[in-house]
Amino acid sequence: MNFLPEDIDEYVVAHSQQEPEYLQKLTRETYQKILQPRMLSGPYQGRILSMISKLIQPKTILEIGTFTGYSALCLAEGLAPDGILHTIDIKEELWDFQRKHFDNSAFAKAIQQHLGNALDIIPKLETTFDLVFIDADKSNYIKYFHAIIDKMNPGGIILSDNVLWSGKVIEPLQEKDTDTKILLAYNQLLNEDPRIETVVLPIRDGLTISRIKKY
Repeated sequence: MNFLPEDIDEYVVAHSQQEPEYLQKLTRETYQKILQPRMLSGPYQGRILSMISKLIQPKTILEIGTFTGYSALCLAEGLAPDGILHTIDIKEELWDFQRKHFDNSAFAKAIQQHLGNALDIIPKLETTFDLVFIDADKSNYIKYFHAIIDKMNPGGIILSDNVLWSGKVIEPLQEKDTDTKILLAYNQLLNEDPRIETVVLPIRDGLTISRIKKY
């Protein structure tokens, strides 16, 4: 969902960096072969993820929710030399698709795939993180936050996608709408947790940037 007027949105996209060709190929193949291709970050948000990563130059990145690998490749563009990106997804059927496109990029050796439940995998990762991107099932966003917060390096960044949830966060809450209920609680958590400072960006479906305070 776009929250800007369409003509302004088109101007913004037209005057922003364009995606590399290998990401265009990934997008085309995702739309040809994969269910729910709209789950892709897309070229504009992808350039934002890339820019944030390049500004941080992280040595370690964690992505929760790989899908077809688009956002992982965008984030990998900013990795420091010899940096590592860990990406977790629960869908086994996407593994080979992801790997093919990772191997066709310049970041093949830097991207480590993990298959399974992120809440089981994260505690086993023997590293800390400079940058985390949360873009998986909304029902577990709060659990993901608690799983990663103590593994963040001082000054590290947590990016959270879909935090505006097609505008549902400001609409009357439906009794059975668990995802929106959890996102409302998650957004409040990010705003109030004293360990971080947070800003919400109305980019696409909402992107939150949370920075770990340095003590």
